[in-house]
Amino acid sequence: MRLVFAGTPEVAVPALDALLASSHDVLAVVTRPDARAGRGRREVASPVAVRAAEAGVETLKPAKASDPALHDRLAELAPDCCPVVAYGALVPRSLLDLPRHGWVNLHFSLLPAWRGAAPVQHAILHGDDVTGASVFTLEPGLDTGPLLSVMTEAIRPRDTSGDLLGRLSVAGAGLLVATLDALERGELVGQPQPADGVSLAPRVTVADAEVRWADPAFAVDRRVRACTPAPGAWTTFRGERVKLGPVRPIANVPAMTSGDLAVERTQVLVGTATTPVALGEVRAAGKKAMPATDWARGLRIEAGERFE
Repeated sequence: MRLVFAGTPEVAVPALDALLASSHDVLAVVTRPDARAGRGRREVASPVAVRAAEAGVETLKPAKASDPALHDRLAELAPDCCPVVAYGALVPRSLLDLPRHGWVNLHFSLLPAWRGAAPVQHAILHGDDVTGASVFTLEPGLDTGPLLSVMTEAIRPRDTSGDLLGRLSVAGAGLLVATLDALERGELVGQPQPADGVSLAPRVTVADAEVRWADPAFAVDRRVRACTPAPGAWTTFRGERVKLGPVRPIANVPAMTSGDLAVERTQVLVGTATTPVALGEVRAAGKKAMPATDWARGLRIEAGERFE
């Protein structure tokens, strides 16, 4: 089939690679405009744009998906289907109706669970044991279109959102290609999503990533893993924000007051509503990440100090 791929972040690159290696013809890529990033705040292209340029594929970067110029160019290209992975903007009806097979979206959850921008983060945050990926036909609603195919993936006990999303992006790329192959052969008919089991996964904000030490240890652990690597779990110490890597709940030790710190020879413990957790890496403002024990010794943390 003739395809125009839409995607933006690194997680969409495996799908683009899989499509480029498939029997389908990738005519062009639609991605978000270049954005300022890094300390120098220079404008940089999205990971999908970079990969498309390497492959010599035409790249379209409309400020809005409703840009008439994008509509005109897609009409000229006349794709049979537009596969989508984390494009980052709503696709208007005028574009949805252009390809004969529509726009086919790879979403990293078992729909209708976790519709929205952050399905993997919410799956970990809420303690799901299993997640997966779904391919569905886009329609104006939020991730509500007919399902074409699904796959499942176990969530491992120490998975961060980065770990899980990395696995899903690779496995989901294969699912997307297989779905397009079946569509081309006329073997797939979309099935309505179940009415039961709907849950929403809005973007996880920096405020959401603040660690709540008054929560039980399992909830602290989930929040930190869900927010790793982005937006990054954090707490406050001596009036300054510090970022935290994944923590480890510790059993069979005396309870501690929520937020209290205990510096031991081989670990740094923090109190929660239940058992303490051991810190992993800590990154203070303007510093590199370091093991919690090195961070604590460098600051000479005294008895009675705590996370605020």
